[in-house]
Amino acid sequence: MTVQEDSAGQRLDNFLIRELKGVPKTHVYRIIRSGEVRVNKGRAGADTRVAAGDVVRLPPVRVSERAAEKLEKPAPPREFPILLEDEHLIAIDKPAGVAVHGGSGVSFGVIEQLRQARPAAKFLELVHRLDRETSGVLLVAKKRSALTRLQDQFRERETGKTYLAMVSGAWPANKKVIDVPLHKYLQHDGERRVKVVAKDDPDGMRSVTLVKVQDVMPGKAGIGGGGATLLEVTIKTGRTHQIRVHLASQGHPILGDDKYGDFELNKALQKQGLKRMFLHAWRLQFDHPASGERIELLAGLPSELKKFAQHFTPKASPV
Repeated sequence: MTVQEDSAGQRLDNFLIRELKGVPKTHVYRIIRSGEVRVNKGRAGADTRVAAGDVVRLPPVRVSERAAEKLEKPAPPREFPILLEDEHLIAIDKPAGVAVHGGSGVSFGVIEQLRQARPAAKFLELVHRLDRETSGVLLVAKKRSALTRLQDQFRERETGKTYLAMVSGAWPANKKVIDVPLHKYLQHDGERRVKVVAKDDPDGMRSVTLVKVQDVMPGKAGIGGGGATLLEVTIKTGRTHQIRVHLASQGHPILGDDKYGDFELNKALQKQGLKRMFLHAWRLQFDHPASGERIELLAGLPSELKKFAQHFTPKASPV
């Protein structure tokens, strides 16, 4: 196969995973390691960057029956609420309950549905990710150049990512920085989890979260006498489940969090109308990949979270 312009600059492993739909990632890496993949007749590693016009030669590969069934049954096309769109990118307001991409037991996500809804689009790729149960601002690149420039900004922490989270109890107003390492691990059932670890733990990844109180919600019968707090949470590092684990580690878990939350309280909150985790990607700041202009995008609280906040206390005034 010949590398097209819109794939130029991509890593070889990512290029093949995208091109060889239905072929397991483990098989893709196996044929690269074995030297069976050739770029312009020479051996290449997984991190080799492909260029437009490169000729990539592959051994015969077979798609599994299960993967073939998935390809025969593509994701249902779906458009999502758009916050900004131009020739370089799309910013959508992702609803809760929708994965950003297929995998780990999920057949499809936002990106697969968007590609089906826009068959004429030559290039659509996720710039970053959000947890399935988190709603809010999500960027999709429409050009390879936009993808690499935006991802560089995320990697170099040049973006501003602020979430709205409602936590149990009264958050101390003077608690503004959480600088606690996190460690990602797998449970016996294979589920991915994250925990806080000591500063000197060799497996710990430094993780920094900034917290600002936006609204204090007084206690109410059936929701918890300790009340709740609506927080603006800005992450300086993008670790898996960072906000959820950091807030819970301080004794104030996010309401509705089914992994790190207060499970008894969550049951009571469901009866009060909170059917999901109260975490929303509210604001995203970044430099436009073409013009360099600083962009700020805001996604207001979804109706179900706004309704719950109003039900909680009439004085609440969430964004």
